[in-house]
Amino acid sequence: MKITAIKQQVKRQDRYSIYVDGKYLFSFSQSELLNSGLKVGQELSQRELAELQGAASIDKAYDRALNLISHRPRSEGEIRDYLRRKDLTDHVINIVVNRLTERAYLNDADFATRWVATRRLLKSTSKRRLAQELRQKKVADEVISEVLEEDETDERQVLRELIERKRRQAKYQDNIKLMQYLSRQGFSYGDIKSALEDNEE
Repeated sequence: MKITAIKQQVKRQDRYSIYVDGKYLFSFSQSELLNSGLKVGQELSQRELAELQGAASIDKAYDRALNLISHRPRSEGEIRDYLRRKDLTDHVINIVVNRLTERAYLNDADFATRWVATRRLLKSTSKRRLAQELRQKKVADEVISEVLEEDETDERQVLRELIERKRRQAKYQDNIKLMQYLSRQGFSYGDIKSALEDNEE
């Protein structure tokens, strides 16, 4: 078997299509192509071809994961779920995740810290709600606990400020509706009741 052509792709100019005996077989990123040392006219054994196809599968999965991360940061669990939906084996997924981690594209502690900081800027919410959101993002409980322990936000102050803002809306003049809303944000009944009493005073 012989490599008969290596063509730069039109839509993805950072990827190259590899043709063996006149037929397209797989593609490589530019960096993986350089690492492989492949060239037109090169003869391949069946074993070598199988190894190259395996490397191409990993390279393509890594490229997909990197593209996903480029749109917004992701947790390791999100990346694993995404790659499973692409019907990739656990072996390939583990290699991709390890590569992303080694290159600092994946770090759940950093992801969770940034998530909390961003949510604090955009919305008044409780630590309980933040923990729920991070669990939905497949972040491990121990990581969530560590990150939220470092969050020095005064929950009661957040709750008081949120009540003051919501009171300006007609529908939240009703205490029951306001309490239901605050409960959905993850605040405890006791804290809500105490904050409402302070607000009324």
